[in-house]
Amino acid sequence: MKFEELNIQDLYIIKPEIISDKRGFFRRNFCKKIFEEKNIDFNIKQNNISENINYGTLRGFHYQLQPSLEKKIITVLSGSIYNVTIDLRKNSSTFMNKVNLELNADQRTSVIIPNLCANAFITTSENTIILYHMNDYYNQELYSGFRYDDPYFSIKWPSKPNYISKKDSNYPNFNLEML
Repeated sequence: MKFEELNIQDLYIIKPEIISDKRGFFRRNFCKKIFEEKNIDFNIKQNNISENINYGTLRGFHYQLQPSLEKKIITVLSGSIYNVTIDLRKNSSTFMNKVNLELNADQRTSVIIPNLCANAFITTSENTIILYHMNDYYNQELYSGFRYDDPYFSIKWPSKPNYISKKDSNYPNFNLEML
């Protein structure tokens, strides 16, 4: 596994070492020992799967407030997404930086999203399935979000959402008081 840090502190792309033969492919998706060698603290407490049938399904922006230290590793198992992460950690050297990534199942990569970083994605193909490893439990009282089309961040999505939850479409615009 190779780790490439992006323009947000502690946001990494994980590139697996792929073993292939006539049967297909094999890759390690998580290894606590390798994470520890890279000084990345991540203890899986929960796994989630997001199954998105339609092109243009938007989820986010979501994050958990402190005292949660929720980090997540996302892996696209089928299909493709346009993913956006924004650093909301006031003490971070990359506070308010954003990173846009195109991820798909053929790449076989994963992304580590640090705690207090908001994340959103839109599917860019049908039948997109995403695996989440979470290092903290979901806590509804700490769960927060803001609008995907917030003018403060001016995200240039590859398309308008065709499908979005009522909750996500009703989130307020971002302001620092949310943190």
